[in-house]
Amino acid sequence: MLGLHRRRRQQLRRRTGVIAPNDLASVAGRSCPASYGYGAGVFRRAPDFACDTLYVIGGLYGNPEALDAIEAMAALEAQQTQAPPTLAFNGDFHWFDASDAAFADIQRRVLRHIALRGNVETELAADDAGFGCGCGYPDDVGDDEVERSNQILLRLRATAMRHPDQRLLMGALAMHAVAQVAGARIGIVHGDAQALAGWGFAQSSLDDAGQREALLRQFGQSGIDVFASSHTCLPALRRFDAGGRTHAVINNGAAGMPNFEGARHGVISRIASKPAPASLPVLHEAAWPVAGRMLHVAALAVGYDHEGWRARFLADWPPGSPAHLSYFRRIEQGPAYRPRDAYR
Repeated sequence: MLGLHRRRRQQLRRRTGVIAPNDLASVAGRSCPASYGYGAGVFRRAPDFACDTLYVIGGLYGNPEALDAIEAMAALEAQQTQAPPTLAFNGDFHWFDASDAAFADIQRRVLRHIALRGNVETELAADDAGFGCGCGYPDDVGDDEVERSNQILLRLRATAMRHPDQRLLMGALAMHAVAQVAGARIGIVHGDAQALAGWGFAQSSLDDAGQREALLRQFGQSGIDVFASSHTCLPALRRFDAGGRTHAVINNGAAGMPNFEGARHGVISRIASKPAPASLPVLHEAAWPVAGRMLHVAALAVGYDHEGWRARFLADWPPGSPAHLSYFRRIEQGPAYRPRDAYR
């Protein structure tokens, strides 16, 4: 029966990318409502804002220590360059912040900046809990992990329900934005060019030669030079040349969790008209001309207070809890992923 459900999911995704409501019982956490889709053409519009330096912050996951570190980096760059960076949170800024105080703190601090909703915020704001976490997990993610994510979302939903005004604010956030940086058009998304919880910007998808034509077509349809995403929880930077123009996808992975084996830092994306100052913790940086100007795209390490975050996490998610089972090993040791896999 499980194999049948998986085949049905694959067939439905190939046709529509979404799932019918009467199929929800078997696919909560794996598929998403039609409202998650938007298509690449939605980005062919005037920029929503312009800036010289943009930090794209996805997957904060309710980690206030990581937010402290990001704000400190932004303040340092502003002090050194006299040009404060623009901070844009591209979804899933909530996740582990199950206590009322932590939830309210993350919400308040994030919404001072540009913010998009990820699947977490979308599902917290929704009245129907049938789609679980809304992660759109692919079939290579185990069913136990999917179910634990659904359980985390249910607990966080109980917190959010005690803050109805904040649920309304989350539901009103956009799913995508277009920024102009150094003459380049930057598409800020949570998932990919097609949908809020799409996995098209995962490292494995970006390296799949069979998907290259479709990806290049999305750049053409969108008029975007660089897509900045998160969602898949592992970082990647890939460049693609087509028609004499360079396009790129930068996925920051997770700002609030370790992204590499043996490391304990988050990652955010920096997109700017100038290189990152030497004082910033640059993991990788690339530059290329766009519209006659150089565009600099970098991954920055978020060196948050690990011990402080560990204690906070364990207070809300002790051993045996769904978040502990799914994430504590990664929080302590990082995932089985290396910078050389991410940045090419």
